[in-house]
Amino acid sequence: MTSRAVTIAEVARHAGVAVSTVSYVLSGKRAISATTRARVMRSIGELGYHPNAGARALASRRSNVIALVLPLRAGMHLPVLMQFASSVVAMARRHDHDVLLMTADEGPDGLRRVAASSMVDGMVLMDVELDDPRVPLLRELDEPSVLIGFPADPSGLTCVDLDFARAGALCVEHLASLGHRRLALLGAPSVVYERGTGYARRTREGFVAAAGEAGVALPCEETFDEVASTVKDLFARLPDLTGLVVHNEAAVGHVLGALRLLGKRVPDEVSVVAICPDDVAERASPPLTSVLIPAEDVGNRAVELLMAKLDGRPVPDATLLEPRLAIRASTR
Repeated sequence: MTSRAVTIAEVARHAGVAVSTVSYVLSGKRAISATTRARVMRSIGELGYHPNAGARALASRRSNVIALVLPLRAGMHLPVLMQFASSVVAMARRHDHDVLLMTADEGPDGLRRVAASSMVDGMVLMDVELDDPRVPLLRELDEPSVLIGFPADPSGLTCVDLDFARAGALCVEHLASLGHRRLALLGAPSVVYERGTGYARRTREGFVAAAGEAGVALPCEETFDEVASTVKDLFARLPDLTGLVVHNEAAVGHVLGALRLLGKRVPDEVSVVAICPDDVAERASPPLTSVLIPAEDVGNRAVELLMAKLDGRPVPDATLLEPRLAIRASTR
C-alpha cells in the first residue's frame, strides 16, 4: 500500500461488503455475523486502515478524551500524584481514550471552561476537599465525573478512594497490639489541613478515634530542619512516646533521620508505621511497616467508573478500598 490513508470504502471493497457494514463492525451499533465481522477485521488489518478520529467523534458524539483535574498545590507530593496520574492514563488508553491533564488551580471556572469546550467526555478529579468549591458545579454539569476522594457531602457524586479513616485506625491497632501505649501521628503539612483536604483530615480522625488519650496528632512539614524540630519537640513533650505513624511521604526519610539524631533506635526504642506507597516504605532504612496507598488501584477504579457512566451503566456512589498493612522491620 502507498503512504496515503486507506478509506473505509476501500476496506468495504476488499472485504466484499457494504460501507455501512464496515461502519457497524467498527461502532458495534448493529449486530453483524461472526463470519462477516472476521472478514472485515481481516481486511482492516491487511490494508492498515485506521478510523479517522474526528469522524469517529462526530458519529459517536464523543471526543474519546477524559480530563484528569489535578491542581498542583502546596503540600502535595508530586511522585505519589504521578502514580495516580499514570494509572488513570494507562487505564484510559485501555478504553481507547486519551487524557487531558489540567493542573491549574482554577476551581469551578476550569471545569466550566472545559465542559463548555466539548473537549472531553468526562472528568476525574483529585485533591478533593471536604468543602470543595467544585462539587456544586459537578452536580449540575452534563459531563459525567468521578472524584478520587470524598467531600463532606458526597450525595449525587461518584467517589472512590482508600478508606483513610480506617487506615489511621489500623496503624494504631497494630502498634497497640505490640504493647505501645503512647502514640503520635505526624501528618500532612499544615497547608493541607488548612485547605480541608479530605484524605488528610480523615486519616487524622481515624487515628485520634482509635488512639484516644494515648495519641497526639500533629502536622508535619517537608524539609529536614522542620521535621527534625517537630520530632525533637515531640519527644521533649512526650518522653514516653514509643509509636509513630507518619502520613507524609516527603517527610518519611526525614523522620527516620531525626530519630537517629536523637539517638532513638528503630524499632528497638521507637516503632514507626507509614501510610505511603510500597516503594517508599521498602526504600527506607529500616524498611517500614506501612499501609499501602493503592494509587494504581484507585486510578484504575476511577476510570472504570467513569467509563461505566459514559455507557449509561449503573455505578455505586461510593467505593472505599480496604487498607492493607504490610509488616516490615520498623515495628516491634
